[in-house]
Amino acid sequence: MTAVIAGCGDLGTRVGLQLAAAGHRVVGLRRNAAVLPAQIEGRSIDLAVERPDLPGDTDLVVVATAAGERSVEGYRRAYVDALSHVLDAVDVLGSAPRVVLVSSTGVYAVGDGSWVDEHTPASAAAGTAAVLVEAEHLLRRRSPEAVALRLGGIYGPGRDRLLRQVEAGDRLANAGRYLNLIHVDDAASAIVHLLLQVAAPAPVYLGVDGIPATRAEIAEFIAGELGTVPPPHDVETAALSGKRCRGDLLRSTGFDFAYPSYRDGYRALIRARAR
Repeated sequence: MTAVIAGCGDLGTRVGLQLAAAGHRVVGLRRNAAVLPAQIEGRSIDLAVERPDLPGDTDLVVVATAAGERSVEGYRRAYVDALSHVLDAVDVLGSAPRVVLVSSTGVYAVGDGSWVDEHTPASAAAGTAAVLVEAEHLLRRRSPEAVALRLGGIYGPGRDRLLRQVEAGDRLANAGRYLNLIHVDDAASAIVHLLLQVAAPAPVYLGVDGIPATRAEIAEFIAGELGTVPPPHDVETAALSGKRCRGDLLRSTGFDFAYPSYRDGYRALIRARAR
């Protein structure tokens, strides 16, 4: 059987490699498929403008597209238009593969530090976040059995901006904003887990480690691991803001995080860079 990764960038490639290791044929769709590793059968396509042809035995579909620009138009092309074309291709199959859409915790219009979970309304009504809500509505309308995995902030190798800020001693803006993180390896593993290990998945999961912390708290931890002074805070924007996301539902499926908190993940990052 075949797994298709629509939007086979960094995260999609990690998912594809795990599925290939589990014995699946993996087809990766992206604009430039020549960069994909040999374990993934690459097909070059712009999903925002073209419907892909899926193999007839496709039983798993991951939609992990990403916007090339942070504009409403760019997001609509990446998340709504591309998803629509992938779902058109699924309709042609005449079967019902398991579909997982990579979405974002940005769908929540919460900014006062409150806790949110899968039952909290996805009510973002403006900007790029509203486009993500639109994409989820499209998914639910076209593919009712599909799963939306709302990922928090992804960090890890190549995604270490806060670590580099602390190393440089840069002033920390929005120091009181809560961050809800997931290591990139855990993000990929969570997608594979929902594809292969959960018999009757819920329609929505939050892909976060469930240990929210403010940007200042995380920066201070990183500084401690580095043995350096924490960066100065931007006092004007240090008031608590953002949201705190629960990760209980994903854990309840039996998913085990390799990096159960930002402390584990950043400690591993720092040690890897020191080698």
